This record gives sequence, C-alpha cells and structure tokens, in this order.
Amino acid sequence: MKLFLIILISFFAVPVLAQQSITLQECYDLATKNYPLAKQSQLLDAQNQLDKEIVSNARLPQINLDAQATYQSDVIEIPIPNSGIEPLNKDQYRATLSVNQLIYNGGATNASLEVKSAQTKTKQKQVEVNLYQLKQRINQYFFSILLAQETNALLKAKKAQLQSKLDEVKTGIAYGVVLPASDKVLEAELLKINQQFTEVESKKMVLIESLSNMIGQSLDASTTFQKPFIDTPIDTALNRPELDLFQLKKEEISNNEALIAKQNAPKLLGFATVGYGNPGLNMLDNSFQPFYTMGIKLNWNVFDWNSNKKQRESLAINKDIIETEAETFKLNTNIELNQQQREIEKMEAFITSDLEIIKLRREVLNAADSQLKNGVITSSAYITELTNLYEDENTLVQHKIQLQLAKANYNVIKGQ
Repeated sequence: MKLFLIILISFFAVPVLAQQSITLQECYDLATKNYPLAKQSQLLDAQNQLDKEIVSNARLPQINLDAQATYQSDVIEIPIPNSGIEPLNKDQYRATLSVNQLIYNGGATNASLEVKSAQTKTKQKQVEVNLYQLKQRINQYFFSILLAQETNALLKAKKAQLQSKLDEVKTGIAYGVVLPASDKVLEAELLKINQQFTEVESKKMVLIESLSNMIGQSLDASTTFQKPFIDTPIDTALNRPELDLFQLKKEEISNNEALIAKQNAPKLLGFATVGYGNPGLNMLDNSFQPFYTMGIKLNWNVFDWNSNKKQRESLAINKDIIETEAETFKLNTNIELNQQQREIEKMEAFITSDLEIIKLRREVLNAADSQLKNGVITSSAYITELTNLYEDENTLVQHKIQLQLAKANYNVIKGQ
C-alpha cells in the first residue's frame, strides 16, 4: 500500500515539477494562432459568405408590395352626352404585388461572385502577410532572452570562481601569505555580481512578458528557451507571402475587368403584377376591382460613351502599378538579404577572433591566479584579469547569439 502511494504521488508530481520549454518555431506558430490579428481570418470568411448570399439573391424573385391612396383635382371624362359612363372618382386607391425574376444578365451574377471570392482571398493573404511580419519581432525577443540566459550562466561561473578564490585568499590571510583586506576586494566584487544578476533577470522578465503577450502563451522566468540550430538556405528564390499577395491583387483586378465587361450585357427579366384598386385596369369601370399583368422585359445599355472601356483601362493601369510594387518589393528584399549575409559573415569572423582572445585571456588569468596565491599581486589586479576574461566570454556569447539572430532574420526575409 505504501509503495502504491509513492508511485501515485510521483505520477502527479512529475508534471508539476517539469519546467515549460519553448522553441522559436513554436513561438512563430503560437503568434500565427493567438495574435489578435489572426481572428480576422474567420471574420473574413463569415463576411465573404454573407456577401455571396447577397449577390446570389439577384437570381431569386424580387417581390415588391405597393399601396397608395390619392386625390386628384381632375379626372378623365367621356365628352359624350347621355353615354351612361360615370366619371372616375377623384379619390383613387391602389394596392399591387409585383414579382420580378431575372432570366439572363450575361453572367454578371457569376462574375460578381468571382469578384467577392477574389477580394476575400486578397484580404486573407494580407492578414497572413501581417502575421508573417511579426517573425522578426519574435526573433528579437527570443534571441535577447537567450542572450540573457547565457549572460546569467557566465555570471554564475564568474561568481563561483570568485567565491573559490575568496576562500583561498582568506586562508592565505590567516597564514600571513596574502595581504590583509585582500578578501574585502573580492567580497565587494561578489556584491557587484549580485547586482548584475538582478539587472539581467529584470531585463529578461521584460522580454519574456513582451514575447508572452505577442504569442498569447503564458511564459515566466522558469521557462526554458531552447537554442535553435539555424542554417541559411542555398536556394536563392524568394518565398515571401507578399509575392502571393501581389498576384492575388492582380487576379482580383482581372475579375473586376470581367465583371465590368458583362455589366453592359442585355438583361432579360420576367415580371408579374397582381393588384386591387379603384379604378382597376379598366378605367371606365368606376369601382374596386382586381387585376393582373405579366410579361418579359429586355434592358440593354447599347451605348455608354465608352465608360465601360475606360473603367477596364483604369484597372489595367492598376495592374501595372501592382507589378511595379512587386518589383520594388523584390529589390528591397534582396538588398536586405545582402545586408544580413554581410552581418552573418561579420559575426563568424568576430567569433573566430573571440576564441583566440579568450584563449590568451585564460593564460593571463592563470598567471595572475598563481601570482595572487604567492602574494605577488593584489586581489584588485586579479579581479581586473578575471573581469577581462568574463567580458570577452560575454562578447563571444553575444556574437554567437547575434549570428543566430542574423541567420533567423535572413530566413524570415527570404521567406523560409
């Protein structure tokens, strides 16, 4: 029974003790899903469905109910004496129910539906573009947090080394080998490191909160941010969603051109009207009577002073404008890619140099360590060399993070 309880407690304790871990790709995915702008995608779908239903209603019978009562100052009279035909009443009443049914409109309804679909696709792609542009901001937050983590680790290593050296110095002071008060210098440096810990953790929390708000995921100081392995693609082709957006805009214009071309097509309608009034269709019958009419009607705008043609020419110019926007985007994107490539090469060169510098700094620190043990130098001189090594190691960490950031931005700019 006791063994069963231990297993049960362990089973429920593991999830509680497990730390949250997150990757850069997961941040991308969460932002695409949870960022407030992402809600527009579903709203646009709902709006498109309503717009299509409105356009499709043109194919349904259109029903109108009219009623009126009028009083006229004069009415038609038959100028024949003793004809027995009573003149119409000056007060007249009429109620009608009319039904109009579209029979043919040259495919304008279908063209309108295509325009609505094209507009929705363009808006959906614009949402995708806006969400994609969040990636570089996510990169900045994510790699800044990684830098804070690495800085924290370096501070811990420096603190551990100083603490160890403080113990040695105190022993040396006790045996008279090391000058008195040398331990005070080390203790003061340890206090400075504690301040640096506070500063790094504060900056890290600000970054984590900002990233958490952007991706809609709760993150805290215990969250582990996994270092990504990022490689730049060999393929030189751009794969940005903006290029798809430009294409969809041109397709939307093509659909509008097709709609405009069909707006002047003949329109054939069937109609029927039933009514009740005084007088009815028989104007000589001065009484309330029912009536009806039915038939077909043709409507064709034969000449519109070239308005239709000019509208299509205007749309063609819009296509050319979009084409120039696409070319400008490609040019600017390639410039950004070249800049990021130079940044990557610069960081790689810096890292190679950093490794050589750190190697030399460690040799100097080892010599200073021996000199401090033998009382040749002061604790201040040792701390100077230790700080120099720490700063160079921190510079190496910064350059490594900046290299990964540059690669991540390169991939985002390229559309990978």
